[in-house]
Amino acid sequence: MMTNLSTHRLLSYNPAFGLLLFLTGSILVAFLPMPHSLNPAANDWPEYQGGPDRNHFSTLVQIDSTNLNQLEKVWEYASGGADTTKNQTQIQCNSIIINGILYGVSAASQAFAVDAATGRELWKTTFTDETFSMTSRGVTYWTDGSQQRIFFSFGHLLYALDAKTGKPIPAFGQSGKVNLRDGLERPGADEYVVGNTPGVIFENLIIIGVRVSEGPTALSGDIRAYDVRTGRVVWTFHTIPKPGEFGHQTWPAHARQHIGGANSWMGMAIDRKRGIVYAPTGSAAFDFYGGNRHGSNLFANCLLALNARTGKRHWHYQMVHHDIWDRDLPTTPNLFSTRRGNKTIDAVAQITKQGHIFVFDRQTGQPLFPIEERPMKPSDMPGEQTHVTQPIPTLPQPFTRQTFTKEDLNPFVANRDEVYKQVQSSRTGEVYLPINRQRTIIFPGSDGGAQWGGAAVDAHGIMYVPAKEIPVYTSLTDAPPQQKTGATNQSLQPQNAGSLPAGERLYQASCASCHGLDRKGDHSGAYPSLLGLTERMKEADIHQLMAKGRGMMPAFTHLSITERQAIIDFLAGRATTASVTGSGKPARSWVPYVHTGYNRWYDSNGYPINTPPWGTLTAINLHSGQRLWQVPLGEFPALTAKGFPPTGTDNYGGPVVTANGLVFIAATPDQKFRVFDAQTGRLRWEAKLPAAGYATPSMYAVRGRQYIVIACGGGKLRSKSGDRYVAYALKQ
Repeated sequence: MMTNLSTHRLLSYNPAFGLLLFLTGSILVAFLPMPHSLNPAANDWPEYQGGPDRNHFSTLVQIDSTNLNQLEKVWEYASGGADTTKNQTQIQCNSIIINGILYGVSAASQAFAVDAATGRELWKTTFTDETFSMTSRGVTYWTDGSQQRIFFSFGHLLYALDAKTGKPIPAFGQSGKVNLRDGLERPGADEYVVGNTPGVIFENLIIIGVRVSEGPTALSGDIRAYDVRTGRVVWTFHTIPKPGEFGHQTWPAHARQHIGGANSWMGMAIDRKRGIVYAPTGSAAFDFYGGNRHGSNLFANCLLALNARTGKRHWHYQMVHHDIWDRDLPTTPNLFSTRRGNKTIDAVAQITKQGHIFVFDRQTGQPLFPIEERPMKPSDMPGEQTHVTQPIPTLPQPFTRQTFTKEDLNPFVANRDEVYKQVQSSRTGEVYLPINRQRTIIFPGSDGGAQWGGAAVDAHGIMYVPAKEIPVYTSLTDAPPQQKTGATNQSLQPQNAGSLPAGERLYQASCASCHGLDRKGDHSGAYPSLLGLTERMKEADIHQLMAKGRGMMPAFTHLSITERQAIIDFLAGRATTASVTGSGKPARSWVPYVHTGYNRWYDSNGYPINTPPWGTLTAINLHSGQRLWQVPLGEFPALTAKGFPPTGTDNYGGPVVTANGLVFIAATPDQKFRVFDAQTGRLRWEAKLPAAGYATPSMYAVRGRQYIVIACGGGKLRSKSGDRYVAYALKQ
């Protein structure tokens, strides 16, 4: 299952000069190591994904290829809050380590600090704010040399905590917190916003984006910078521009009043020397139909280079024009350095769900490899106006396959004839096929390709990126008609929307896009089946879940109690007795279509229908753009027991790469933690975790001993939930 490119053979590495020599055809290429974290404390893991460059890179070399068999679990911390009954909780946190203290987030979304050498708890928050449940990816550290603060987003609230005690700093915002919702409101939107990914520090600012919902009621996705001492908003970048701002002409007039999203939920990288923050953005909402937002829609689906002091745009590049495929940029960019001729160029690379890597000059935004604007098929959905081209980089080589057809069914797919006919009748085989009423296959799937775990880049400019290759299908169907007077976008009302019972209409408008019109959810368990929900949960608990949200599920604050009851009655299969007269709030934003779900395509035995690999780890030379190797990431034990080679699996979470050539990664539902050889992709070590590690590990040293720690939260991909952080080190 492993492929190596014989035309790109590693020759030698000279550590004295920091030069790595590659032979590509007949061209000898030399390149310089890239700078890693600006933090001089090499023993720490001081920021999300390791440093401001977001390269998941460690200079620590005590653990090496000769002593991996001596790795052992040295401590395990129970963070608390795991849902072991329904398995709906997760931990996606990449811990930070500062001066021997590890800071993370529990399965119950509470921040904590532990001794990084022993796992002994030092403090843990117990916040009970009326906020939205969430899955946090970590915290941010700031110090001025005397004060030390931890910034932690708890739902829609950004807290400043004393790093020594975990207590809120009273002078920050209101009693230690600011409301991330403030300033994002717009007519017709819901209230859902969470700070799921840590912000970045620049001088005395914390720069942060947020997650908002992905339907037509989404809030605006603006990026803000807050004063770390006071919580005052210092600057705001409008990702959907106001009239008079650059990019406003790429939207209809008054877009900010009717459209949300275009948010930076995935985190940012920062070049502190230049004072530039690199912020990726997601799609505008609604994800799969843009008939109400004609134009290319800047600054959705962009890599933004912003002045970190002022928020002014330095440059941008849009990687999907007028996105109707949910092609958010999935993770933070990577900062590295390369050489072109006699010139050293500081560069930024952005990976995508489509399996591409875009590489730019960090200062100018000039692409370092050619990017072609290729013609794409138009949409036949009423009102939709797709963009005529989409940008495709010629290099680096894609790290995933780009198409899927009926010829790509795996050889052991169950119910083969049925699946073959379904694929044959679907629209597939091309990238960026506009979604319509017919089943349309997105490949790689709507969540990647690359996912939020991101890629590691070592000191030689080699990228190590986990990805998945599982087809996802969906289609558009008529949305329930907007019932309230004064509803937005009434001109888009379909002629055949029909009249539905109140509960079913509300379910289709609020729930069906994730859980499906059939209420069966998706196979991965990310969107669970709602069939029999009222038998598994008390109605009071369902009300609370809909009001507050949990994990990936947003809070439906725009629904009144009677509207929520109507949905519950529909799920229970009974006529509603609730009087649905509306919440009294302004009419909600609306578009005439909903999609039929994020349907990962598995066969009746639970395996993806396409030919493996289904999950991969790929090494790519960012200087030449050539792939070095690719191996499967993850396995299905039942298939392995039957003699199948590892197939790879769906995966979430990123790798860590070390200066001495080891790649550490968990990310898979088989609960394994693995180490690969960075030069060849060979598997060198693996261990069983207490639950799947859908997170990026952190590497650090305390008193001369090197550790690597991984959060084991499970809960996705039908795996059990957990609450443990597990640390490994060499036997003593």
